[in-house]
Amino acid sequence: MTHPSWAPHGAALRAFLAGREDAEIVVRGEDGEEERTPARVFFRGPEEFSSLEEAALDLCRGRVLDVGAGAGCHSLVLQERGLAVVAIDVAPEAVEVMRSRGVRDVRCGDVFAWAGERFDTLLILMNGIGLVGSLDGLDRFLRDTRRLLNAGGQILVDSYDPGEPDPARPDRYVGEMRFQLEYAGRRGAFYDFLFLDCGTLGRHAERAGWRCESIWQEDEGHYLARLTAGTAGG
Repeated sequence: MTHPSWAPHGAALRAFLAGREDAEIVVRGEDGEEERTPARVFFRGPEEFSSLEEAALDLCRGRVLDVGAGAGCHSLVLQERGLAVVAIDVAPEAVEVMRSRGVRDVRCGDVFAWAGERFDTLLILMNGIGLVGSLDGLDRFLRDTRRLLNAGGQILVDSYDPGEPDPARPDRYVGEMRFQLEYAGRRGAFYDFLFLDCGTLGRHAERAGWRCESIWQEDEGHYLARLTAGTAGG
Protein backbone atom coordinates (compact mmCIF):
# COMPACT_ATOMS: atom_id res chain seq x y z
CA MET A 1 0.00 0.00 0.00
CA THR A 2 1.28 3.47 -0.90
CA HIS A 3 0.67 6.23 1.62
CA PRO A 4 0.69 10.03 1.21
CA SER A 5 4.19 11.23 0.34
CA TRP A 6 5.04 12.71 3.76
CA ALA A 7 3.32 10.11 5.96
CA PRO A 8 6.56 8.13 6.58
CA HIS A 9 8.33 11.32 7.66
CA GLY A 10 5.58 12.17 10.13
CA ALA A 11 5.48 8.59 11.45
CA ALA A 12 9.23 8.60 12.06
CA LEU A 13 9.06 11.89 13.97
CA ARG A 14 6.26 10.56 16.14
CA ALA A 15 8.15 7.32 16.78
CA PHE A 16 11.29 9.19 17.84
CA LEU A 17 9.31 11.37 20.21
CA ALA A 18 7.82 8.20 21.71
CA GLY A 19 11.29 6.81 22.45
CA ARG A 20 12.41 5.09 19.24
CA GLU A 21 15.80 6.77 19.16
CA ASP A 22 16.95 4.55 16.29
CA ALA A 23 14.11 5.67 13.99
CA GLU A 24 15.38 6.33 10.46
CA ILE A 25 13.68 7.56 7.31
CA VAL A 26 14.64 5.86 4.06
CA VAL A 27 14.94 8.39 1.23
CA ARG A 28 14.75 6.59 -2.13
CA GLY A 29 15.53 8.27 -5.44
CA GLU A 30 13.80 7.48 -8.71
CA ASP A 31 16.98 5.61 -9.73
CA GLY A 32 16.56 3.29 -6.73
CA GLU A 33 19.46 4.73 -4.75
CA GLU A 34 18.72 4.96 -1.03
CA GLU A 35 19.92 7.08 1.87
CA ARG A 36 18.90 6.92 5.51
CA THR A 37 18.17 9.99 7.59
CA PRO A 38 18.00 9.55 11.37
CA ALA A 39 14.82 11.09 12.77
CA ARG A 40 16.91 12.67 15.53
CA VAL A 41 18.23 15.18 12.95
CA PHE A 42 14.89 16.95 13.17
CA PHE A 43 15.09 17.18 16.97
CA ARG A 44 18.50 18.90 17.17
CA GLY A 45 19.11 21.60 19.73
CA PRO A 46 20.81 24.93 18.91
CA GLU A 47 24.19 23.57 19.96
CA GLU A 48 23.98 21.21 16.97
CA PHE A 49 22.93 23.79 14.39
CA SER A 50 25.22 24.50 11.47
CA SER A 51 26.72 27.95 10.93
CA LEU A 52 24.28 28.39 8.06
CA GLU A 53 21.30 27.70 10.34
CA GLU A 54 22.67 30.07 12.96
CA ALA A 55 23.02 32.80 10.33
CA ALA A 56 19.44 32.25 9.15
CA LEU A 57 18.00 32.38 12.66
CA ASP A 58 19.97 35.54 13.46
CA LEU A 59 18.40 37.22 10.41
CA CYS A 60 14.82 36.38 11.39
CA ARG A 61 12.78 39.38 12.43
CA GLY A 62 9.21 40.31 13.25
CA ARG A 63 6.50 37.71 12.76
CA VAL A 64 7.95 34.49 11.32
CA LEU A 65 6.35 31.72 9.26
CA ASP A 66 8.47 28.57 9.64
CA VAL A 67 7.63 26.57 6.51
CA GLY A 68 8.01 22.78 6.64
CA ALA A 69 8.89 23.06 10.30
CA GLY A 70 9.24 19.30 10.92
CA ALA A 71 9.76 18.71 14.64
CA GLY A 72 10.02 22.44 15.35
CA CYS A 73 13.73 22.74 16.18
CA HIS A 74 14.03 26.21 14.63
CA SER A 75 10.65 27.45 15.82
CA LEU A 76 11.49 26.60 19.41
CA VAL A 77 14.69 28.66 19.31
CA LEU A 78 12.94 31.64 17.74
CA GLN A 79 10.20 31.43 20.39
CA GLU A 80 12.85 31.53 23.10
CA ARG A 81 14.23 34.69 21.50
CA GLY A 82 10.84 36.34 21.82
CA LEU A 83 9.74 36.24 18.19
CA ALA A 84 6.17 35.43 17.19
CA VAL A 85 6.36 32.22 15.15
CA VAL A 86 3.78 30.25 13.20
CA ALA A 87 5.06 26.76 12.33
CA ILE A 88 3.45 24.88 9.44
CA ASP A 89 3.95 21.39 8.06
CA VAL A 90 1.97 19.24 5.66
CA ALA A 91 2.29 16.12 7.86
CA PRO A 92 -0.34 15.95 10.63
CA GLU A 93 2.04 13.83 12.71
CA ALA A 94 4.67 16.58 12.56
CA VAL A 95 2.09 19.07 13.79
CA GLU A 96 1.29 16.74 16.68
CA VAL A 97 5.00 16.39 17.52
CA MET A 98 5.59 20.15 17.49
CA ARG A 99 2.67 20.77 19.80
CA SER A 100 3.99 18.13 22.18
CA ARG A 101 7.39 19.84 22.17
CA GLY A 102 5.97 23.24 23.06
CA VAL A 103 5.69 25.11 19.77
CA ARG A 104 2.88 27.50 20.58
CA ASP A 105 1.32 28.22 17.19
CA VAL A 106 1.32 25.19 14.89
CA ARG A 107 -0.81 24.66 11.79
CA CYS A 108 -1.16 21.79 9.34
CA GLY A 109 -0.89 23.24 5.88
CA ASP A 110 0.84 23.95 2.61
CA VAL A 111 2.46 27.33 2.02
CA PHE A 112 0.92 27.39 -1.48
CA ALA A 113 -2.56 27.36 0.06
CA TRP A 114 -1.81 29.76 2.91
CA ALA A 115 -3.97 32.89 3.01
CA GLY A 116 -5.24 35.62 5.27
CA GLU A 117 -2.09 36.34 7.29
CA ARG A 118 1.11 38.24 6.65
CA PHE A 119 4.60 37.85 8.04
CA ASP A 120 7.89 39.70 8.18
CA THR A 121 10.01 36.59 7.59
CA LEU A 122 9.39 33.34 5.76
CA LEU A 123 11.93 30.80 7.03
CA ILE A 124 12.43 27.77 4.77
CA LEU A 125 15.37 25.67 5.97
CA MET A 126 16.60 22.07 5.60
CA ASN A 127 16.03 22.25 1.82
CA GLY A 128 12.35 23.01 2.32
CA ILE A 129 12.27 25.08 -0.86
CA GLY A 130 12.71 21.76 -2.68
CA LEU A 131 9.03 21.08 -2.14
CA VAL A 132 8.20 23.49 -4.96
CA GLY A 133 9.15 20.43 -7.03
CA SER A 134 10.39 22.03 -10.25
CA LEU A 135 11.50 25.30 -11.80
CA ASP A 136 7.87 25.90 -12.79
CA GLY A 137 6.90 25.33 -9.16
CA LEU A 138 9.61 27.77 -8.08
CA ASP A 139 8.17 30.42 -10.40
CA ARG A 140 4.72 29.82 -8.97
CA PHE A 141 6.10 30.13 -5.43
CA LEU A 142 7.95 33.36 -6.21
CA ARG A 143 4.88 34.81 -7.93
CA ASP A 144 2.41 33.93 -5.19
CA THR A 145 4.45 34.49 -2.03
CA ARG A 146 4.24 38.28 -1.90
CA ARG A 147 0.73 37.95 -0.44
CA LEU A 148 2.29 36.38 2.67
CA LEU A 149 4.75 39.17 3.43
CA ASN A 150 4.42 42.56 5.05
CA ALA A 151 6.14 45.52 3.43
CA GLY A 152 9.89 45.06 3.81
CA GLY A 153 9.47 41.33 4.40
CA GLN A 154 12.03 38.68 3.54
CA ILE A 155 12.35 35.02 2.61
CA LEU A 156 15.29 33.05 4.03
CA VAL A 157 15.94 29.84 2.11
CA ASP A 158 18.70 27.27 1.76
CA SER A 159 19.46 24.69 -0.92
CA TYR A 160 22.29 22.72 -2.56
CA ASP A 161 23.92 23.25 -5.92
CA PRO A 162 22.97 20.06 -7.82
CA GLY A 163 26.06 20.20 -10.01
CA GLU A 164 26.55 19.86 -13.73
CA PRO A 165 23.67 19.08 -16.12
CA ASP A 166 22.89 15.42 -16.73
CA PRO A 167 23.51 14.63 -20.44
CA ALA A 168 20.95 11.83 -20.18
CA ARG A 169 18.28 14.41 -19.32
CA PRO A 170 19.00 17.39 -21.59
CA ASP A 171 15.47 18.80 -21.34
CA ARG A 172 15.27 18.68 -17.56
CA TYR A 173 17.05 20.92 -15.05
CA VAL A 174 19.60 18.78 -13.18
CA GLY A 175 18.11 19.67 -9.80
CA GLU A 176 14.60 18.43 -10.66
CA MET A 177 14.36 15.04 -8.96
CA ARG A 178 11.84 12.56 -7.57
CA PHE A 179 11.99 10.81 -4.21
CA GLN A 180 10.05 8.40 -2.04
CA LEU A 181 10.11 8.15 1.74
CA GLU A 182 9.77 4.98 3.79
CA TYR A 183 9.59 4.27 7.51
CA ALA A 184 8.95 0.90 9.15
CA GLY A 185 7.76 -0.61 5.86
CA ARG A 186 5.39 2.28 5.20
CA ARG A 187 6.11 3.79 1.78
CA GLY A 188 4.87 7.14 0.62
CA ALA A 189 4.02 8.12 -2.93
CA PHE A 190 6.87 9.52 -5.02
CA TYR A 191 7.07 13.32 -4.98
CA ASP A 192 8.91 15.93 -7.04
CA PHE A 193 11.78 17.78 -5.38
CA LEU A 194 14.08 20.61 -6.45
CA PHE A 195 17.73 21.19 -5.58
CA LEU A 196 18.62 24.65 -6.77
CA ASP A 197 21.92 26.41 -7.40
CA CYS A 198 22.09 29.99 -6.17
CA GLY A 199 22.57 31.45 -9.65
CA THR A 200 19.40 29.82 -10.96
CA LEU A 201 17.47 30.94 -7.87
CA GLY A 202 18.72 34.50 -8.44
CA ARG A 203 17.67 34.57 -12.10
CA HIS A 204 14.18 33.24 -11.40
CA ALA A 205 13.82 35.55 -8.39
CA GLU A 206 14.79 38.62 -10.42
CA ARG A 207 12.25 37.82 -13.13
CA ALA A 208 9.56 37.57 -10.43
CA GLY A 209 10.53 40.91 -8.88
CA TRP A 210 12.74 39.79 -6.00
CA ARG A 211 16.28 40.71 -5.05
CA CYS A 212 18.33 37.62 -4.18
CA GLU A 213 21.30 37.97 -1.84
CA SER A 214 23.72 35.14 -1.10
CA ILE A 215 24.19 35.17 2.67
CA TRP A 216 26.24 32.03 3.33
CA GLN A 217 28.12 29.62 1.09
CA GLU A 218 29.64 26.30 2.11
CA ASP A 219 32.28 24.36 0.18
CA GLU A 220 30.02 21.44 -0.70
CA GLY A 221 27.49 23.69 -2.43
CA HIS A 222 25.09 24.32 0.45
CA TYR A 223 24.04 27.97 0.65
CA LEU A 224 21.66 30.39 2.34
CA ALA A 225 19.92 33.13 0.37
CA ARG A 226 17.71 36.05 1.32
CA LEU A 227 14.95 37.29 -0.98
CA THR A 228 13.49 40.77 -0.60
CA ALA A 229 11.06 42.67 -2.76
CA GLY A 230 12.58 44.24 -5.86
CA THR A 231 11.22 45.29 -9.22
CA ALA A 232 10.01 42.72 -11.75
CA GLY A 233 12.43 42.32 -14.61
CA GLY A 234 15.29 43.86 -12.62
